[in-house]
Amino acid sequence: MVSTLVPFTALFVAVLILMAGIGLLNTLLSLKLTLAGFAPQTIGGIMACYFVGLILGSIQGHRLIERVGHIRAFAVFAAMTTGMVMLHGLFVSAALWAVLRLLTGISTIGLYMVIESWLNECAEPRARGRIFSMYMIMSYLGMSVGQQLLNVGSVATQELFFLVGFLITFSLVPVAVTHSIHPEPPLVQRYRIIPYFKRAPIGMMGSLSAGMINSAFYAMGPVFGHQIHLTVSELSVFMTATILGGLALQWPVGIISDRFDRTLVLPLLGVMVAGVALLAIVVSRGAYWLMIAVMAIFGGLIFAVYPVAVARAHDLFEQKDIVPVSACLLLSYGAGAVVGPVGASTAMALTESPYGFMGYIALIAGIYATITWILRRIEKVEIVPVESQVGFLAMESTSRIALQLDPRAEIDSKRL
Repeated sequence: MVSTLVPFTALFVAVLILMAGIGLLNTLLSLKLTLAGFAPQTIGGIMACYFVGLILGSIQGHRLIERVGHIRAFAVFAAMTTGMVMLHGLFVSAALWAVLRLLTGISTIGLYMVIESWLNECAEPRARGRIFSMYMIMSYLGMSVGQQLLNVGSVATQELFFLVGFLITFSLVPVAVTHSIHPEPPLVQRYRIIPYFKRAPIGMMGSLSAGMINSAFYAMGPVFGHQIHLTVSELSVFMTATILGGLALQWPVGIISDRFDRTLVLPLLGVMVAGVALLAIVVSRGAYWLMIAVMAIFGGLIFAVYPVAVARAHDLFEQKDIVPVSACLLLSYGAGAVVGPVGASTAMALTESPYGFMGYIALIAGIYATITWILRRIEKVEIVPVESQVGFLAMESTSRIALQLDPRAEIDSKRL
């Protein structure tokens, strides 16, 4: 396995550094806006713009990559992202930061696309699963490191923006010095969302729900932590524990989903997410380390919904359809991700309490569990025998290009 991964060391290092910068930036911005006195709904709207940018960039970003090549495109996207970070540090303005978040989303997804194109081009078919898994691990670890970097400087000053800019710029170094070949544009199929949704409603709604929950956590989790009076160091542990929990528990949840009917696993997962979210409200009023333990479980559950939903959808399609179906699932996730920060912040505003954040997550998870269970009871979904289910793969949402690394896929010959 080591010999398989060594050629990708530079790219994995770039991912780790890049995600540390992105993770730090997301949490820093939420905290800065909270300290500046902005209402939760304003913060949610600003942070949602980032996810809009991710969708827009995933549609158009490949054009620049095809035009100037991968290293130059990565340099352009890194420079653009760094520039947006520096502009954030000039002054706090809701309108300006909304635009900057949109542009940052566009440039960030471009960075993902370059790295994923490289991994896809250089990965041998037999090694795709291991490379994809390592890429996901580096992404989660990078996000976790970024949370701890909150303790390096003061959130009230501008110095952490310089650290973010340094990390994003420095992620260019491993990419620029790599000896890998310039990859060809990735191969994907065209897809139509409505037929896929009709065939796999549980998977599609699971992706949508996961986007609504996960984006809410990244955007409003820091606001929630600040409003329940966590210090910056306590908040960094709060965020880190949730993210690492998401990494650690994906495989155990995946094993369960491989051994049982996923139309039962997914509603149960929704119920557990809702239950742990409500439990977090209770324990957050008590011992700090008990809350951290609960948040680790919370992260393990919320970040498992998307990959289990993806696996459920793939149970219903042939191998050749996996990439376009995954693209459709990713679009559903993205749509949910745009709604998530706005929904969570609205719940916090309506309840006039930080616990509206957890209430929102419990509500979304509960609704998904209920709908999924009803669809199963009225026989509106196809039940796939356990022995016929596809294998679970730990994953998170990045760009459509990463879908080519899915070892469950049979790559088609149509270009992006």
